[in-house]
Parts: sequence; structure tokens; C-alpha cells
Amino acid sequence: MACGFRRSIASQLSRVLDLPPENLIKSISAVPISRKEEVADFQLSVDSLLENNNDHSRPDIQIQAMRLAEKLKCDTVVSEISTGQGTVNFKINRELLTKTVLQQVIEDGSKYGLKSELFSGLPQKRIVVEFSSPNVAKKFHVGHLRSTIIGNFIANLKEALGHQVTRINYLGDWGMQFGLLGTGFQLFGYEEKLQSSPLQHLFEVYVQVNKEAADDKNVAQSAHEFFQRLELGDMQALALWRKFRDLSIDEYMRIYKRLGVHFDEYSGESFYREKSQEVLKLLDSKGLLQKTLKGTAVVDLSGNGDPSSICTVMRSDGTSLYATRDLAAAIDRMEKYNFDKMIYVTDKGQKKHFQQVFQMLQIMGYDWAERCQHVPFGVVQGMKTRRGDVTFLEDVLNEIRLRMLQNMASIKTTKELENPQETAEQVGLAALIIQDFRGFLLSDYQFSWDRVFQSRGDTGVFLQYTHARLHSLEETFGCGYLNDFNTACLQEPQSVSILQHLLRFDEVLYRSSQDLQPRHIVSYLLTLSHLAAVAHRTLHIRNSPPEVAGARLHLFRAVRSVLANGMKLLGITPVCRM
Repeated sequence: MACGFRRSIASQLSRVLDLPPENLIKSISAVPISRKEEVADFQLSVDSLLENNNDHSRPDIQIQAMRLAEKLKCDTVVSEISTGQGTVNFKINRELLTKTVLQQVIEDGSKYGLKSELFSGLPQKRIVVEFSSPNVAKKFHVGHLRSTIIGNFIANLKEALGHQVTRINYLGDWGMQFGLLGTGFQLFGYEEKLQSSPLQHLFEVYVQVNKEAADDKNVAQSAHEFFQRLELGDMQALALWRKFRDLSIDEYMRIYKRLGVHFDEYSGESFYREKSQEVLKLLDSKGLLQKTLKGTAVVDLSGNGDPSSICTVMRSDGTSLYATRDLAAAIDRMEKYNFDKMIYVTDKGQKKHFQQVFQMLQIMGYDWAERCQHVPFGVVQGMKTRRGDVTFLEDVLNEIRLRMLQNMASIKTTKELENPQETAEQVGLAALIIQDFRGFLLSDYQFSWDRVFQSRGDTGVFLQYTHARLHSLEETFGCGYLNDFNTACLQEPQSVSILQHLLRFDEVLYRSSQDLQPRHIVSYLLTLSHLAAVAHRTLHIRNSPPEVAGARLHLFRAVRSVLANGMKLLGITPVCRM
């Protein structure tokens, strides 16, 4: 893509360099827009062509660039060739640039940028993405928000690129906490409260039983026995556990609907309680299982007793652990989906856990362990609501919606909305997602309520506002103008800057597909919105000659289309009025 310009440049270069065009395409990049009005559209890094990277023997890069530029000729596509710092620069014929970019955006629609030559030959893969994964019987904590939106972004991007994606929500629905919860409910639970406010009541029960277990060994022992009963398949214990699980999933699905997130499969650690016993037998048969003096079973991943490389896979009473169940889940998913890639989206605190799980799969003889990938992320700090220190996700979503409604009500330009609550929710979510996605996923960041709601600057509110304003332009003027357009009417610097930026969308998608970082797309969309704001102030449609008005409307429609495409990949629903 980049509308075929990159391929055209590669074809000419291939004749001069005697290299296949495919080898050159990824060395030709669209030039980021700068404040200079006359800047090249593409550049070739000469450095990337030189296989011998030894600085002492390598010829001067600048001389190489100049020699190469002298051998190249302008044609119907390239109107100017120059050299930069170790680069050969190409300027595209301005009328061709305008016509081709705008036609491509409109023709490709939601696929703009994804049909690029950068993605050509990309094999279609089966990809499993495990994300969100809250703990059953606990209110959806805000700590799970990052896993949910990051996993959703990765799944969206992979699907957009044509891969077959399975989204799995792997619930924390097994383990000793259910021994505590089962005992706690028998001691402090009320059926009426469980039905009216399930997760709130279970949360209260869990807090109370933890306090009791810390002071009373009998309560701790009862909890241990309850979990043993679960592992052994006791009908009464399982019926209570199943009730907790079903009520929890109903609550979670309601919140996922608000977030615009869906899953193909809800599974959980409980699915693997029996299969984890098979994993233990397999580890034992391969001589990898070691019993400790305490009666637990461990795997020594170092082979020499290094304590930091020892992973416990079974408790002394024979019950399974998180690692055992993750091994069973991975083996089961490979049998079920035959995946080419499985991505786990969890916080960076679980980095060692996944390293050990992948390593154990490898030594168990599963070569496909190298197809498993952990995408870690940092911690959000300061996301507290007016209710105090509560950090339940639903409280945060309600707070965001309320504040957005108040902000929208105070702005005179706000249109009469059919559903202000829904608009406030979508704008608020955009604000939340953009603040989260602006930096590296691995970085911790400080959440700021004030920054989230700024309508100017690099925020989700600004993106939504830009999209709504451009949509309004189409509604106001679209009927008479959106037919053909004259490319000669879009040669102002503001128009050219937008066209050059639209040219780069495929590269941005490519970078995000390589490192799974949404920040590339966020930065691109924010720049596009700022360019659109400048153009909106200077390139008027009202009172302009019809030919000029039509061309400008085409340009703004292309901006809105690409803006919407990028926002949807990030998990944001673009609003048309606000």
C-alpha cells in the first residue's frame, strides 16, 4: 500500500541495485510530517541496504546515497529525488498523491492500511489471546481493566490482519480462595444478599472470613477441607461453587458489554482440575517431579537445585496449583485449536510464572511452547473514585460517565443528543483507553482524572470531538458535494500535510503488529486530529466555490474514516455527536 507508491519506488530501485523489489519495500518508509512545507514523501535508508555493517570498512553512507540518487530518474509517480542524512528521498507527484490517497481511503474503507505491501505474503494464523481473567466471586477489580483493554486491542489488530483469533477469558475460578469462600458463606452468607448483589456480598464474606482465618485455626482448617472436598468432586461443595461462578459471570458480562469487549470462550482453572492430575503423572513419568520434605511436589528447572528455578506444582495434600492448571490449559488448547500463537496478557508481576510454565512445557517435550508469548503490562496508580479508596471497575466506569455528562452539559456547543448517557460512556471510555495506551505497556503510570477529561490536547475526548465534528461536516454539506473532486483544489500546505500523514497509516499498523504496542496508533491518531483541527480552521467549506468545497469535504471524510478505523482497533466506539 501507501497506495502503491512504495512498490513503484522499489521497482525502480530494484533495476539499479539488482535486488528483488520485495527485499526493498520495508527499507522505504513514509516520511513523518514536519513543519517544513516542502518535505519528501518517502525515504530509503541506505544504511539498511548495506549488509556489511562494519563501520571501518563501510563506504561513506552519504556518498553512497548521492551515487544511488544520481542513477535514479523521476517518472510519472516520483516528481523529485534528493538526498538527506544517509537517505535517498522521493517526492510524489502532487496531483497523483492527492487523487490516489483519497480514492484508496474511500475504496478500502475499514481495510485502509491493512492491504499494504508491508503485509503481503503474511500467512494467516490461528491465534489464541487469553486476557482479562478476573477472579470469580470477587468484584471486577480495576486491576483487570488493563488486561481487558490491552487483550481486546491485540485481538482486534490480529483479526483486522486476517488471522483467525480466539478470545479466551480464563477465569480464576479454582484454588484455596474457594475453600475460604465456601466456609465463609456457610458462616456469614445470606441467600437474599447473594441474589440481590452477588459480587458485593461475596466480597464482604471473603474479607470477613480472611480476618477470622487469621485469628482462628479452625476456620483456616475448615477452608482447607472445603477446597479438598471441591477437588474430590463433593456434590454439595460443587453446587455452592457453581452458584458463585454463574452469578459472577453474569455480572462480568454486563461490564464487558459496557466496555465493548466480547469473548469466544469463558473457561477457567476449574476446567483443568482433573487434567492437572494428568500433567503431574506426565511430569513424574519423565522423571521431572521431585517430592520435598514437606510433601509438596516441585520441578527443578535449573537441574542443579537453584531455589529461584524451582516451581511448585502440587500441594502436600495432592491438590493442584495455578502453574499445574496453566500447563493443563495450554496442552488442552493446543489439542483444541492447534494454534500458531498463544498470547497471555497479564501484569508484569506474572513474568516469572509464565517463563516457568513455558520452560516446563518445553522440557515435557512440547516444542510448540515457543509459540506461547506473555505480553506483560505495568500497574495503574491513583485510579480512585469519589467513593474513596474503592477501585472496582464499575465504580470507575460510573464515575467517568457522570463526569462526562457534567462536562458535556457545561459546553455550549454540545448538540442535543438522543442518548446522552451512551455518548458520555463512549467518550469516557475513549478518554480512559487513550490515557492508558499513550505510553509503553510495560510502564506503570499515574492515572489523572483531570487529564482524562481535557477536551484539548492529546486525549481521548479530543479524538471523539474531532470525529464528531468531521461527521457533522458531512451531514451538513455531504449531499451536494461527495461526488467527484478536483485534485488541483487540494494543494495547500494543510491539505498536503494531511495526505502525507494518511500515507503513513499502514506503517503505523505494521509497527503495532510487530511489537503489539498500541502507542504507535494512538500517537498517529492524535497527530491526525491536530492536523484536522488546523485544516478545519483554514480550509472552509461554507462560501467556498463548489469545486473547492467538494475537494475539501473529500479530504475531511478521508480523515474521519481513518480516525474511525484506528479508534475501533483500539477498542473505542467513535461517536457522531457530542
